Amino acid sequence: MKDHPIDGTVRPAQDVRVHPPGDAEVKTRLFRNGNSQAVRIPAELAYPTADMELDIERVGDELRIRPAARLIGDVAAIFASFSPGFAVPGRGEERDKERAPL
Repeated sequence: MKDHPIDGTVRPAQDVRVHPPGDAEVKTRLFRNGNSQAVRIPAELAYPTADMELDIERVGDELRIRPAARLIGDVAAIFASFSPGFAVPGRGEERDKERAPL
């Protein structure tokens, strides 16, 4: 048992096994952070920045953590940053053919 770092209560820590793709198994710790459970992510598996949102999902007895989907943001500014020769010549000149109604 370990003292909780925030409120001083004693809670058991649990071992968690982490499997990096193509590497040997890595062991880490599950602990309480207030009312939530938290997982220590070892440095060799850490994301490059701590300032990012993550998605987490339960699949069977696994928890899968991945970077959250990024929003596109200002699409007009993104397109404006493309060079003038970016578009393929002739693209957009064809018209859609009439389709039979459903």
